Amino acid sequence: MGKQFGNLAKINGIVFFRLSPYEQKPFKGLVSEGLPNLVRRFQDRVFRVAPFFMFSYLLINWAKEKNLELSRKNLKDYENDT
Repeated sequence: MGKQFGNLAKINGIVFFRLSPYEQKPFKGLVSEGLPNLVRRFQDRVFRVAPFFMFSYLLINWAKEKNLELSRKNLKDYENDT
């Protein structure tokens, strides 16, 4: 009838090299290369990101405390009520 999808054209001069998924080792170098790389990347970024998060946390904490303080009733306004 026609060609199957994936075999629509014949291409010459291109070579594809593939590894079988059974030949690959997905966790090779995880401990010996992955963890040191993770630590290095963390140390590179922590001093750029941490001040922003600390400032944001302190600002939000101050705003919550101030809101609580301002939303309380003043007890002196109700001293003479019976």
